[in-house]
Amino acid sequence: IGVNGVYMWFFFTDGFVSVVENRERRGELLVRSRRPEILSNLFPSRDVLTTTDSDYRYRCSVTKEAWAAVVAERIARIDYSNFKNSIQDGEYHELCERCWGLHWRYQK
Repeated sequence: IGVNGVYMWFFFTDGFVSVVENRERRGELLVRSRRPEILSNLFPSRDVLTTTDSDYRYRCSVTKEAWAAVVAERIARIDYSNFKNSIQDGEYHELCERCWGLHWRYQK
């Protein structure tokens, strides 16, 4: 659980991100990823910061409004009826399959 109990994970068709409040810039969010290309795809005009001393190596600091706009745009582009089958990257597809399996067992 993140700051104030709010911590978000987002699985998009082209990658996974974690979103938390930016402790250094109150009012902004840190969108974090294990791969830099997902952040470049989400925020093409922003620099992707790299750190080696954090759990998520790649990150962007954005306003809540900028993040909300990205999520709204991604929602508007949904054109599939099966999320896992919409994933093109084989390694990421496997990660999502495993996550789905764990959630399915948790549901049981």
